[in-house]
Amino acid sequence: MVTAHDAEYSRSPAFAQLLLSSHERLTGTPLCPTAFQDAGEAARWLYGSAPFGLLAHGAGPDPVFIYANTTAQKCFEYPWEEFVRLPSRLSADPDAQGDRDAFVRSVATRGYASGYRGVRIAGSGRRFWIEDVTMWNLLEPDGTCHGQAAVFRSWSEI
Repeated sequence: MVTAHDAEYSRSPAFAQLLLSSHERLTGTPLCPTAFQDAGEAARWLYGSAPFGLLAHGAGPDPVFIYANTTAQKCFEYPWEEFVRLPSRLSADPDAQGDRDAFVRSVATRGYASGYRGVRIAGSGRRFWIEDVTMWNLLEPDGTCHGQAAVFRSWSEI
């Protein structure tokens, strides 16, 4: 798999396929309302046109973001190059760390969780809500885990 710091990762058909297939396999529902001609088309749409924020962090004890679509980049006020170097825990308000950590642990245990709402911090320091969040493990069909992804379908200012 391509490394997260490679700008082409944002449009990687293999990563788009992992996002889509693991979401549907774990949640039982498709991530997107439309079918795509191929994984390349899906990757371009997810990154550049999706009307929702889509993030992913790698595996490990202090995971770093490996993906953020343009909607997420706008909400969080980080360009790709900064986003994919940010530990995901730093995206949450310090007062919300307990809730965030519990949500992440529940996903690790159950495969996915939905219905989350939490306070996040933009690059400028502005606080905002992410809402209607579903998070899932990025699992290959053979069980290999590449981390976790999250989609937030709405967001609002505090």
